[in-house]
Amino acid sequence: MDLIQILPFAIFGGITALIWFVVSLTGNKSDRTAERLEDIRDPSRRSKTDTETKEGVSGLLGKAAPTLSKALQPKTELEESVLKVRLANAGFNSPNAPQFYLAMKFAAMIFGVVSGAGTGFFTWGMTQNGWTALVVGAGLGFYLPELVLAYLKMKRTSNIFLSMPDALDLLVVCVESGLGLDAGMRRVAEELYETAPDICDELNLCNFQLQMGRARREVLHDLGVRTGVDDMKALAAILIQADRFGSSIAQALRVQSDGMRVKRMQIAEEKAQKTAVQMIFPLVLFIFPGIFVVLVGPAAITMMDSLLKM
Repeated sequence: MDLIQILPFAIFGGITALIWFVVSLTGNKSDRTAERLEDIRDPSRRSKTDTETKEGVSGLLGKAAPTLSKALQPKTELEESVLKVRLANAGFNSPNAPQFYLAMKFAAMIFGVVSGAGTGFFTWGMTQNGWTALVVGAGLGFYLPELVLAYLKMKRTSNIFLSMPDALDLLVVCVESGLGLDAGMRRVAEELYETAPDICDELNLCNFQLQMGRARREVLHDLGVRTGVDDMKALAAILIQADRFGSSIAQALRVQSDGMRVKRMQIAEEKAQKTAVQMIFPLVLFIFPGIFVVLVGPAAITMMDSLLKM
């Protein structure tokens, strides 16, 4: 084998060895002084359970996450805030969610580089196609977590939007029957958890924050930001105004519920009106050719027989 044939194997082996070296470095335990400094800097580390330190894939990921995510850390506080909001919209409210997400993104990029390099160099060698496969693999690995996060965010926001009218109706009933807003949200979370778990999780988190002593205005504002639904933000603003000026919360909830129900009905009607246009393409491509053959086929055969007899 000449040098050109050996070079792809050498590059693949070098990349694999580099990844193994990075993982082995991140898996080493820090000394006691560094651990105590980390405990002082982040007090939440002291409350970790023993299950978080168990060995295995999860333990390795937990150890490697800080190092793997350093290369992709946001440069400014605004970028970090935007990332936290995106993860919260997708349902990841843990303080360590950005770090794990960036670590998974970096690991996926490395896996894409290795896969693209292995496939491209083994198939085409050190040619333009081989390097293109490496770049494509790296790009797919880098942007795949972005696509997954966008899909989870879209699905969760859609579920919250569709379940909001029912939750608001039940909340109106609870408030008008004499329950407070906190007790009403708790009751709604208990009753609708099986059918609308996403919005119930948000209400449970609001109740927990209220029990911890946070101001209701801040809790409601964070609720609108976490969900990422414009109607939830409007509801939070209405409740904040009602709580500030002492107006009727039940009336505000009823108005918002009626508006949400009308909006959901309009969306359903819009989708129904689009169905006729969307059905044109399958009709033309799949159904119309069959009908054309059935109707025109016998006449075409008769015409061909007549032409042959002439």
